[in-house]
Amino acid sequence: MKTDQTVFSPSSLGRRSFVAAALATPSLSALAQFRVEVSGVGLTQLPIAIAPFRGEDQSPQKIAAIIQADLERSGQFRAVSAAGQSLDEGSRPDLSVWRQRSADSLVAGSVTRLADGRFDVRFRLWDVVRGQDLGGQSYAVPQIDLRLAAHRIADYIYEKLTGEKGVFSTRIAYVTKVGQRFNLWVADADGENAQSALSSPEPIISPAWSPTGGQLAYVSFESRKPVVYVHEVATGRRRLLANFRGSNSAPAWSPDGRNLAVTLSRDGGSQLYLMDAGGGEPRRLTQSSSIDTEPVFSPDGRSLYFVSDRGGAPQIYRMPASGGNAERVTFSGSYNISPAISPDGRWLAYVSRVGGAYRLHVMELASGNVSAVTDTTADESPSFAPNGRLLVYATQQQGREALMTSTLDGKIKARLAGQGGDLREPAWGPFQK
Repeated sequence: MKTDQTVFSPSSLGRRSFVAAALATPSLSALAQFRVEVSGVGLTQLPIAIAPFRGEDQSPQKIAAIIQADLERSGQFRAVSAAGQSLDEGSRPDLSVWRQRSADSLVAGSVTRLADGRFDVRFRLWDVVRGQDLGGQSYAVPQIDLRLAAHRIADYIYEKLTGEKGVFSTRIAYVTKVGQRFNLWVADADGENAQSALSSPEPIISPAWSPTGGQLAYVSFESRKPVVYVHEVATGRRRLLANFRGSNSAPAWSPDGRNLAVTLSRDGGSQLYLMDAGGGEPRRLTQSSSIDTEPVFSPDGRSLYFVSDRGGAPQIYRMPASGGNAERVTFSGSYNISPAISPDGRWLAYVSRVGGAYRLHVMELASGNVSAVTDTTADESPSFAPNGRLLVYATQQQGREALMTSTLDGKIKARLAGQGGDLREPAWGPFQK
């Protein structure tokens, strides 16, 4: 019987658990600076002006530009030019000037190098329409954390103006191949500041964040077969989780962090199993003669969504997390894989084959309504932001693999791309505890 690595390998892209021969791609430099290219126009975007921070000419990071890129990428904001204005957090701006520029909000701040080498970053947010001071914050950070300070400022602004938590200071994980070496990276949510978690001459796939963000489960082929490891992000230590006979793949954490669902072929075909996060003997969850793989827990931990070809072609199913009868969830399209569930449990994102193209789709689970998010042809590995407002996914653009973020309606997309390379297997981490 064919394994899930061959049956469900729909393109030359590496899918979460459908890889093997699908991982040979051009080399890249993951350390190259990312650029953010925002495309599309949302129906309602808040116009905001972000003045250049006083002193940022002497700063290694352009704080205002990072904040602006974060907010634009969210799809909720539209930048208004702040050219020619000199402000900082202590200024009392003439808000009539900003009303004339059609800005609803204004951000001003400063960056100052301290005697101990750290940087003091300060900002203030103004409601231009109401003429209100919406507060501000200050951060004293080492140079390495300047970008993080900018992301936290963007989070503050996002929450003040939308009422929802921002995700700019969260992290993503992704995989690259440089020459003949594969790398697992942990980076800022905009793809910058990447730190290598693992380098290997063999493929690395399917990174999955623990609920607290302290650990990453992933699949490595360094033993010349898929094996599941768990990596501690802070220390770099890792431990073996699943190395049973046959294939070990597609790890997914339970919301309480106590267990992982995995796909194992230890008893023949690929089936779903539940394992204690500390390791030990797995408990089999599915008992089908088909391929069952790519499990993902519902946010309440009661259900598992997964991919199975039990109906003749890959579709997404749902069953109790303890095992039991499975019900089919996707009916639109003949080939649906790579499920991801939004943190509020409202949305299912997945990849559907449409006329030979693999495109990202979103389903509202309550109604079953499905909409296409993309019009590209080789999408893979969707992952929700922890506030549920954005998706990160991998795709091909102009012959290269790239990471993209998109709003759920597909109206606002942003490309996170290295200068000369390809990126794959993204996973968006949780809010930091």
